[in-house]
Amino acid sequence: MSEATETSVSFTAKVMAAGRAIETQRPDALFTDPLAAQLAGQEAIEAAIPTLEEYEKQGRPFTSVRTRFFDDFLNKYSDNIRQIVLLGSGMDTRAFRLNWPPGTHVYEIDQPDVMLYKESVLNGVIPNCTRHSICADLKESFWSQLLLKEGYQTSEPTIWLLEGFLYYLNPIEAKNLLRDIQNLSAKGSYFGADVINTVICNGSDEWAKYWQFSCDEPESFFAAYDWKVSAIQPGEEGASFGRFTYQFPARNIPDVPHIFFVLGVKED
Repeated sequence: MSEATETSVSFTAKVMAAGRAIETQRPDALFTDPLAAQLAGQEAIEAAIPTLEEYEKQGRPFTSVRTRFFDDFLNKYSDNIRQIVLLGSGMDTRAFRLNWPPGTHVYEIDQPDVMLYKESVLNGVIPNCTRHSICADLKESFWSQLLLKEGYQTSEPTIWLLEGFLYYLNPIEAKNLLRDIQNLSAKGSYFGADVINTVICNGSDEWAKYWQFSCDEPESFFAAYDWKVSAIQPGEEGASFGRFTYQFPARNIPDVPHIFFVLGVKED
């Protein structure tokens, strides 16, 4: 792969891989990702270390807890579902590091530069499933046609995962994407995503300049797209894993920061 292609790859995607590489080295690691360091590269790892150390001191290792939370979600429901779609997949390596049941198809979709870089790094590595790598701009609806072309079956239930992704879309793009997912999802499908509320989206975090979409009431918002969801904040029971000790304000307190891990099922 050319140097120009490598440098064009989103540094955000590499930093996410760097976080998983650093987590893997911890004695109390919440997961292991043997491919993360290679995908991230040393520059991204060195850049990520100070920030991750500071977050750990504050009791809010968000990306590590999020990864483990959604690992558990996928492991729980993939026993009976053979279609997994990772939207905005970035440097995700779950196709390789999770133990998928026989016959599982994992579809990864992201921008061409990200996917082509990832393919070049992982060339020759054997996934634990049938893996489909799809280059597409998820801000446009054409991705769904590419998914169908790869063999995706609308008559079969699916597990959808939108991890670290939705808030980078503008509200119209996010709603169009969710409508496409709704139309592609059979009864019995599952949905996972993380979302931020308006206070965080408009906040002073260094990443906030990239964020456009917020969600203050996940249960009612996703119900409009046929998902019956539950939402939990990192640090609450079931989303702390003994590491996320920082406590977000209770949900009934208005105008304060909230982050939600959202899980849903399509019952109709």
